[in-house]
Amino acid sequence: MIRMTLSVTALLGAAWLTGCGASPSDTPAPTAIANASANTSVSTPTPTASAPATIAAVPAAQVAGAWSGQYSGVYSGTFTLTWNQTGSSVNGSITLSSPAKTYSISGNLVGNAITFGAVAAVNYTGTVSGSSMSGTYAVPTGGGGNWSANKS
Repeated sequence: MIRMTLSVTALLGAAWLTGCGASPSDTPAPTAIANASANTSVSTPTPTASAPATIAAVPAAQVAGAWSGQYSGVYSGTFTLTWNQTGSSVNGSITLSSPAKTYSISGNLVGNAITFGAVAAVNYTGTVSGSSMSGTYAVPTGGGGNWSANKS
């Protein structure tokens, strides 16, 4: 019993000195004394950290297929789109009525936000909602306007 008391007293004294700012080299290391008749254990609960909340990625809207729409602003007219889609990447072609021309286009979808365009041509941004999409466009020479389309 005396051996157990001395060991606990040594441990408590070392903990008190450490808490008061003493360095470990200032206090002797406590010595463990085996006592076959005393089977005691002290456990300290380990705090558990909760995992941070994760935000599920919003799947890209589905736009593959044919679309038709209109645009107004610097240029006005109608257009047709044909999309191929792999995940959030889209590519295809757009045919404008004015100026009458077909362009290869590529773009991205993030959730329901879409951006697409062609090199040295019109750049489009907008949102997709089911079988319709709309947004704005900008031309390289300045200006732009609005556009909207529906799935054909």
